[in-house]
Amino acid sequence: MTLAAILDASFAALTLLVATYAIFARGLFAAVVAFISYGLLLALVWVRLSAVDVALTEAAIGSGVTGALLIGAAARIGDADGARAGQPKAMTKIIAALLCVAVTAGIAAAVLSLPTPAPTLAPRAVRELPATGLGNPVTGVLLAYRAIDTLLESVVLVFALIGIWSFSRDGAWGGAPRSPDAGTSDSALTFLGQLLPPIAIIVGVHLVWTGADAPGGAFQGGTVLAAAWILVMIAGLRQPPRIDGGWLRFALVVGPALFLAIGLIGYGIAGAFLAYPEGFAKPLILLIEAALTLSIAVALGLLALGAPARRHQP
Repeated sequence: MTLAAILDASFAALTLLVATYAIFARGLFAAVVAFISYGLLLALVWVRLSAVDVALTEAAIGSGVTGALLIGAAARIGDADGARAGQPKAMTKIIAALLCVAVTAGIAAAVLSLPTPAPTLAPRAVRELPATGLGNPVTGVLLAYRAIDTLLESVVLVFALIGIWSFSRDGAWGGAPRSPDAGTSDSALTFLGQLLPPIAIIVGVHLVWTGADAPGGAFQGGTVLAAAWILVMIAGLRQPPRIDGGWLRFALVVGPALFLAIGLIGYGIAGAFLAYPEGFAKPLILLIEAALTLSIAVALGLLALGAPARRHQP
């Protein structure tokens, strides 16, 4: 057995063990740490599969945004080791486990039933990539070949946020969501809230800037920025913004709006919706990515905060 095979087998076994521990851990904080570790292990697995863009997304979402949310929730609820109140019944657990097994078996069957070699458009995508000026085929697919999908995904975030805001009471509309502050001043969480955001900003901007030619992009960078913002609010260093703020609403829609505007301009200058004029594809894609990064970061942060709960203060 080669060293690479041993490494892959170790990653697979460790990932399953950590996932199992996260499910059965009795301590709340221990389960959260295990879940974050599971996300990081999955990211390493994707790296081993040469899917670096997917690995970055998994690390940003699974261990970034989701991790920050779970840490805040654990800090507010408290670590109740051995507490059984509110636990699902045994039959509920069994049904959930059977459904998980069925879904896993279905996915495995679908993957194993693929013909050899599996059908793919990857060679054609790489062959046509020089026309866009990009070096990263994933960015080429997301912003050029299937740009309509990416546009709709960015719009869905906005509509999802509007749906959450619609749950607010009439008297709270225009106000701010309830603060996720865990109320633990001078704690490790506060220290992390002061230490990590500057690093996250550098990493997020770097992911966006290099996404045209290397693994990265707007979603990965925006997710990292959102995780840092959520962490700052959980640590109590900043309060949630009011949803009627002009800057906030502009930041929320600037990405999808600019994306749509460039797509419409494509009719006049390139002959098709979301078509880029020859020689200008890369600059326009970078412009779209920069605007989308801001919108994605704001949208994810606001989605995490939930509906406005405090009255509007003029």
